[in-house]
Amino acid sequence: MTLSDMFVTRSLDEVRFWSRIMKEHSFFLRLGFRAEDTQLIQEANYFYALFENIEQRASSFGTDTDPNTIMQFNNEVHTAVSYIWAFKRKVLGLILTCQLPGQNNFPLLVDHVSREANYFRNRLTELNQGTLEPLPDAIIDENVFFLKIMADHAKFISHLLDPSERKLVDQANDFSHDFDQLLFQAQDLDSMRPQSQTEPLLSQFLDQNRVSVSSLRDFKRTARELIEACRIKSTIHPLLADHVFREASRFLEIIDVFEAALTGKQPAENMRTLEH
Repeated sequence: MTLSDMFVTRSLDEVRFWSRIMKEHSFFLRLGFRAEDTQLIQEANYFYALFENIEQRASSFGTDTDPNTIMQFNNEVHTAVSYIWAFKRKVLGLILTCQLPGQNNFPLLVDHVSREANYFRNRLTELNQGTLEPLPDAIIDENVFFLKIMADHAKFISHLLDPSERKLVDQANDFSHDFDQLLFQAQDLDSMRPQSQTEPLLSQFLDQNRVSVSSLRDFKRTARELIEACRIKSTIHPLLADHVFREASRFLEIIDVFEAALTGKQPAENMRTLEH
């Protein structure tokens, strides 16, 4: 596969995954707004339609698409993501200044979805600029980001379960604690750069994270199945249960790619960004 082919493949993979995530964020935010928040609801509906269109367009492209076409598409998507990021930060500001009393979006959730939007637009910039981050840096940066995402998910699940679901609440709280600790370890490793970037340390780092992410992914799968079967009490929308499951699966896929690169089974160019 040529570098141009890899650029197209990687770009489409990122846009297909994250545009669906952005679309669903719009839906979840809308569910949390009050009936009188008509302007915010209209904006959320606009972004839902916008990213649904982007998702459909991304699915229409093949891996043989001209890289210049994909580069232009990435730029268009980057603009859309910048707008939804600004919308999310605006909503967060309204919540934190008590201008939306009675709405049902946790401030941490709104911050969480804005961080994911920022991650997405940074990925698009990196892809189009062809800036290849060194493998050790990419491993640490991706894990710091996703470990925080996983810790947030556990906290959301804990707070959205009915208090009577004591065992599941306890499990979610345990995951929250575990991922907070993993995040602290990752941040410590980050502060030790470049001395911490030896292959044995990074390999152990990935192995440890893989075990915990796999356990959380399985917990999310079980929760999703129970919610879909109406077997647990919660305010968790079935789509949200599937949403957080897919993000955990995405993190595991990234760990797989990193591990393959460390062992030489896959070229490092597949990690973050590509020259084209």
